[in-house]
Amino acid sequence: MVKYTKEIKLRVIKQYLEGQLGYHRLAAQQGIPAPVIRRWVDAYRLHGDEAFCRRREHYSPELKLSVLKHMWDNALSINQTAAVFNIPNPDSIRTWAKRYEEGSIEALGRIKPAVPDMPARVTPSDDRPVQELTREELLKRVEYLQMEVAVLKKLEALAQAKKAAARKKRK
Repeated sequence: MVKYTKEIKLRVIKQYLEGQLGYHRLAAQQGIPAPVIRRWVDAYRLHGDEAFCRRREHYSPELKLSVLKHMWDNALSINQTAAVFNIPNPDSIRTWAKRYEEGSIEALGRIKPAVPDMPARVTPSDDRPVQELTREELLKRVEYLQMEVAVLKKLEALAQAKKAAARKKRK
């Protein structure tokens, strides 16, 4: 989701560069946080209009490491480094630094862990008579019913515990 269009960003930057308002007054007027405006201005000064062209990039571990080394060697902030390398989200650099500290360059190659696959949903078979079901279908039905009973038992135990806690609290 793009919160601010390129046109809005450029208009705010032009206002700042014309010297009419500082970051904080411009932020108050536009309803945009001052650090965000500062980041836009820095990126614009270094890359012009190209700083706001939408792009989706996957950064190689080597590039990530060179970005981090540049930041550390030149004592730059994360926002300054993001502006120099035209990285739209400075939090990416923060994440890279954290990963590098945890596990060197190999950690920079890791991709965010994928959401684990959900196990196949266990649903009861259709309502055919038991005599028509195969052995596998019967086993699945039994497994489903066992899980259902376990869930209902747990729910009942939680309800009882809640009632007991309420009684204890009243005393």
